[in-house]
Amino acid sequence: FDWPLFWTFLRPQLLALSAAVVLALGAALLNVRIPVLLGQLVDVVARCARGHVATYLREVRRPALRLLAVYCLQGLLTFGYIALLARVGEQVAGNMRKALFSALLRQEVAFFDATRTGQLVTRLTADIQEFKSSFKLAISQGLRSGTQTAGCFVSLYLLSPKLTGLLLVALPALVGAGAFIGAFLRSLSRQAQEQVAKATVVADEALGNVRTVRAFAMEEQQAGLFRAEVDRAARLSEQLGLGIAAFQGLSNLALNGIVLGTIFVGGSLMAGDQLSPGDLMSFLVASQTVQRSLASISILMGQVVRGLSAGARVFELLRLEPLVPLQGGASIPAHSLCGRICFNHVSFSYPTRPGYPVLQDFSLTLPPCQTVAIVGPSGGGKSTVAALLERFYEPTAGTITLDGHDIAGLDPSWLRGQVIGFISQEPVLFGTTIMENIRFGKPGASDAEVYEAARLANADGFIRSFPEGYDTVVGERGAALSGGQKQRIAIARALLKDPAVLILDEATSALDAQ
Repeated sequence: FDWPLFWTFLRPQLLALSAAVVLALGAALLNVRIPVLLGQLVDVVARCARGHVATYLREVRRPALRLLAVYCLQGLLTFGYIALLARVGEQVAGNMRKALFSALLRQEVAFFDATRTGQLVTRLTADIQEFKSSFKLAISQGLRSGTQTAGCFVSLYLLSPKLTGLLLVALPALVGAGAFIGAFLRSLSRQAQEQVAKATVVADEALGNVRTVRAFAMEEQQAGLFRAEVDRAARLSEQLGLGIAAFQGLSNLALNGIVLGTIFVGGSLMAGDQLSPGDLMSFLVASQTVQRSLASISILMGQVVRGLSAGARVFELLRLEPLVPLQGGASIPAHSLCGRICFNHVSFSYPTRPGYPVLQDFSLTLPPCQTVAIVGPSGGGKSTVAALLERFYEPTAGTITLDGHDIAGLDPSWLRGQVIGFISQEPVLFGTTIMENIRFGKPGASDAEVYEAARLANADGFIRSFPEGYDTVVGERGAALSGGQKQRIAIARALLKDPAVLILDEATSALDAQ
């Protein structure tokens, strides 16, 4: 776990966090005081039980009001520290999500080739959520339970050293057994969650590729796979439910046994005038507070371990530095930019397949203001040439130059944003409007420029035939459009920025011959 990196996110919230810690400690100390005040109230009630009502009301008013004031103050402090912790937790988690998303966007394409998108989304969502919950619990429950345990043990010893000694004999065994059973239940819970995740993956793949499932009439087969995964998850969840039921039943039996034993031993002490009724009530309430606090600490330790593991996975990605930064390097003035491209003895292997060379000693000159077609078999390296020119990857040997400048020394952001327009063989659209998808190529473009780019791509006609026109939402990855329509919109997006070099990687494969 990277504590210095975590401190950079926590430091801006230090004032609110400090206030939350103070309030949490105050609430815990008041909770330690409550059993003593409650015992005093019981002593008054016991003393006045056979007296007149007027005497009872006069005697009980002061301790009752004092206890009520402590209850109200404790409620206010609890509200304060929970509200502050919620704010701190959300701010830290939000900043971590923003930083992680920015860090992921900076990574080179090879990183995404080797990492599943689902894993990255899990880091952005579930892992940060788990870390945030653990952080808040560690501050709130950890401080409160620790303070209450220490304070109540002092109170218990002052009330009755004999009863405290008996409690110290019984509690460690109960807490140890509870921790052992809790660890088993947490393991079973993780297995159940992982099985639910497997079922979710099956559903996600089937629903995301529903056209393929329908085309091969595989609905029943996919439904069978999903049912099998769900049944496994249900069996694990049922086992978890039985374990929780047994744990709760045994816990109630043990805690009630402690209460019964305390009353039995305490009663004998009262008979010998070694303990008052109020002291016995204070002891019972304080001992139950200790039991609850120790149980909370036991559960909290497992939660903290999971939270630290989740945070470590997030910080591991935050520390990654891309081999090719997004920005930095030289640029060629627009008036002198011609667009002459040269591949000089370039060799390349994909990072995920280092032993399989795609290009070897490849040389090619692309003169400016000309259309050049690269033809070859599937897997021959045509798309690789385009990817290298975009600097999605770096060649393992050789150089690529633009107007005599090695592109390794040019600013990648300038190269991709102003010089090169790229249309892949699998055009990807965002789940927004057609207007916004085309404008993605030049965010500051006017509507008139978007319309002109669409006309050049021969897309204006079918776009205006939609009821919403350019405001039509294309759906996830352009699912509401045909393959040819998606390609034409992708072409319009690339044409909008008027690049000096336009790369079409089989970008017209789904278009009509006309």
